[in-house]
Amino acid sequence: MFYRTDQHHGLRHNPFNALVIPRPIGWISSLAPDGSANLAPYSFFNGVSYTPPQVMFSGGPRLAAPGEKAPKKDSVANIEATGDFVVNLATWALREAMNQTAIDAPPEVDEFDYAGLTRAPSELVKAPRVAESPVHLECEYVKSVELLADEGVEPNIIVIGKVVGVHISDSVLTDGVVDQTKLVPIGRLGGHDYVKVTDIFTMRRPTWG
Repeated sequence: MFYRTDQHHGLRHNPFNALVIPRPIGWISSLAPDGSANLAPYSFFNGVSYTPPQVMFSGGPRLAAPGEKAPKKDSVANIEATGDFVVNLATWALREAMNQTAIDAPPEVDEFDYAGLTRAPSELVKAPRVAESPVHLECEYVKSVELLADEGVEPNIIVIGKVVGVHISDSVLTDGVVDQTKLVPIGRLGGHDYVKVTDIFTMRRPTWG
């Protein structure tokens, strides 16, 4: 089949996010200006640079009543206001808690408490870490990029952060290497589907000449 993206595809569900797969999950923790914590997963997330290490996530607008302007997602608004955030690795063991934090709760709700997770202090940034996660990337806010949007729709906003500190639990290291079989990360597919990383293979990049 073929369909134009400015026309209806004729399928039961939009296939776009079922085709750009698997997507890492950016489990983003941040602080509001009043000091309250926020935690939410974003499936439009990835690392985008080595030197310096940088990550990005894309957040759409919050839900709004008909006729009202949709405000920014809490994570986006918090990070732009306070200047930092943490990426917490979403793993198989934390899948249910991660899913709980996807709820579209009011800004005053603390998703750490809602999902029964523990806040841990960061070393270099103000935003807290998810203590139960084995990996954390402490990030300083770099900039926001407003994406193209259809008429009448508020745009997604890409938030870019510089990774200034990395926490790795010794429990997921084997001979000085991050062991994916111990991490068991999860990723996002389409619809309500996720992937559990268990089958791993190695290929060395070819060299020229």
